[in-house]
Amino acid sequence: MEELMKDIKQFNEERDWDKFHSPENLAKSISIEAGELLECFQWDSENYNKEEVCEELADVFTYCIQMAMKLNVDPKEIILKKLEKTKKKYPVEKAKGVSTKYNKL
Repeated sequence: MEELMKDIKQFNEERDWDKFHSPENLAKSISIEAGELLECFQWDSENYNKEEVCEELADVFTYCIQMAMKLNVDPKEIILKKLEKTKKKYPVEKAKGVSTKYNKL
């Protein structure tokens, strides 16, 4: 993860793009790229182009990593922290095999 973050940072520094990467702009970019990812499945969820999906997924990940760097947080740490919180909301004995929202389990 550290090497990936370093590569993304270098890419942006070489282009002098960090000045455009406010938390607000990064959040917008994450949402836009997530929309483009969803568009890959718009008309046919069975026959999608995996390469296009992977490219859009990479864009989402990249902007999410940039947001973490901008906020000076460790992506692994915040993901694991949220996972622990989510485990409590969705205990295995209630949530296994169902897609019900936690407040309706």
